[in-house]
Amino acid sequence: MSEELVNNIKDAIAVINDPHMGISIVEMGIVQNITVDGDQAEITLKPTNPGCMSITRIAADAKIKAESIEGIEKAKIIVEGHAMADSINEMINR
Repeated sequence: MSEELVNNIKDAIAVINDPHMGISIVEMGIVQNITVDGDQAEITLKPTNPGCMSITRIAADAKIKAESIEGIEKAKIIVEGHAMADSINEMINR
């Protein structure tokens, strides 16, 4: 079941495009990992640029999309490789 949920999340967040490139964040490799444990999802994002100003919006959109999937109650977003990763993660996962 969790593999199906992982695939559903991946499909849902694949519609999110990098605003600068106009390409799916999944295709660009920004989505590093998706795991599901019960009704909890964890999505790891790594922007292509450590100063990317759009990663906060991308992370917020990914959280909303993941939590819209039936069977997912809460999604935790982990941003890695960004100059402000700790602050972004704290803000997104309140």
